[in-house]
Amino acid sequence: MKKILTLGLGKVGTLVGVLLSKKYEVTGVDRQKPHYDFKLPFAVVETDVTDTAKMEQLIGENDAVVSALPYFLNKAIAKIAHAKGVHYFDLTEDVDTTNYIRELAKTANCVMAPQCGLAPGFIGIIGAHLTKDFTKVRDIELRVGALPKYPNGQLAYSFTWSPAGVINEYINDAEAIHNGERKMVSSLDGFEYINIGGREFEAFTTSGGLGTMCETYEGKVDTLNYKTIRYPGHGKLMRFLIQELIMKNDKKQLTAILENAKPPVKEDVVYIYAVVEGWKGEKIFRNEYFNSFSPLDIGGKEWRAISWTTACSIAAVVEMVDNGSLPSKGFIKQEEIPYDTFMKTENGGLYNHTD
Repeated sequence: MKKILTLGLGKVGTLVGVLLSKKYEVTGVDRQKPHYDFKLPFAVVETDVTDTAKMEQLIGENDAVVSALPYFLNKAIAKIAHAKGVHYFDLTEDVDTTNYIRELAKTANCVMAPQCGLAPGFIGIIGAHLTKDFTKVRDIELRVGALPKYPNGQLAYSFTWSPAGVINEYINDAEAIHNGERKMVSSLDGFEYINIGGREFEAFTTSGGLGTMCETYEGKVDTLNYKTIRYPGHGKLMRFLIQELIMKNDKKQLTAILENAKPPVKEDVVYIYAVVEGWKGEKIFRNEYFNSFSPLDIGGKEWRAISWTTACSIAAVVEMVDNGSLPSKGFIKQEEIPYDTFMKTENGGLYNHTD
């Protein structure tokens, strides 16, 4: 793998390009060249990613395409990559998009790897890793929060990544395993309280965070679920907006309102918490993982926590496909990616920068 196309040059997509350009020839694509206070270490093509002919040309000129686009643009890109035999990676949390890509993967001569971000993505790698030393697993509970470090207002939130993606997670039903049964459950439900370092948070169900894990662990566990971590009160207000005011029927307007009201902040924090319970021999045990991540200096530029924790995850998966530690074609499940091998990659190793 020598040439990689990176689509979508927001903060995450740009950082993906920066990380991969250390080893590969990267070309970034967006409608307009982004304006940063530093020189990008890769070439940029200004074009509309919905221009099928142009995308067929660009994707065909590369060995891999990495999409940091909004989820609703990924199907068309994946279809072109499949047709051209070019490796495909994305960050989507959307279940329908993932299922579409999985169907493509059945006849692919290349890798089709969606869900390579933080959640789904790295959290699934961690969860699967925690199960390895159990004789029998009972529960897998995964929690992730990307939050402003200094919250204000009743929502206590800022949209440090795609508002459309966040809203999609809040509206769509989520998959889970409960009492041994694989089922769909409502998002913005299943509230619980979490104490992290003496500070109280809430967590509630959102869609997409488990990726393909319910399929992998069906019949093997009693409980498997994913919840998003927020400051207390956030979920109740979002449920009021989405369900009681019925703004779920107008995602575009809801996105515009929230994007205007809660713009990104410079100081953010990402919390990752995973718990696995089960038996080791005859005794019951509990394995836990917890870390928090703050903005990080990469190449002399400070990147938000949500940006670098997402970008380094997908960049590490690209590395692993290239070095042969992952298959060279077909669909890749995040929970099948070995944690130890992932952490030994140049980009996966960035997760060692914890608070």
